Amino acid sequence: VAFVVCRSLEGLKTFSYLEELILDNNLLGNDLLLPRLPHLHTLTLNKNQISFQRNTCKILLDHLAEVVPSLQYLSLLGNIACPNELVCKEKDEDDYQRYRYFVLHKLTNLKFLDTRKVTTREREEALIRGAFMKVVKPK
Repeated sequence: VAFVVCRSLEGLKTFSYLEELILDNNLLGNDLLLPRLPHLHTLTLNKNQISFQRNTCKILLDHLAEVVPSLQYLSLLGNIACPNELVCKEKDEDDYQRYRYFVLHKLTNLKFLDTRKVTTREREEALIRGAFMKVVKPK
């Protein structure tokens, strides 16, 4: 397990056998670039600055799918991208579920997203409609 508090992740490339990485509270945004970490199965990016603005979260999720192919557990709690009614009163459980479908559509190997296990029904729904579930509401 590595605990990193920084804005640059350049040094991670020397840890190619890393399995768990906690990057909570680091002001990381959608421009996050990880080196290829083929053995990484757990990644937490809680309380950073990841959002769904201008398709950038899609790019981040595509990047994660490419560089961390073994990822099974991802947590994005506390980011704007993760709609949570406890943090933002305009969000509800439907917003959160659409977010889950979208993430699961991009990261098909996930077993857990945030604090919840991925269900078979969610996985099926993500395959069918996940690409269209990006949470965007007009202001």
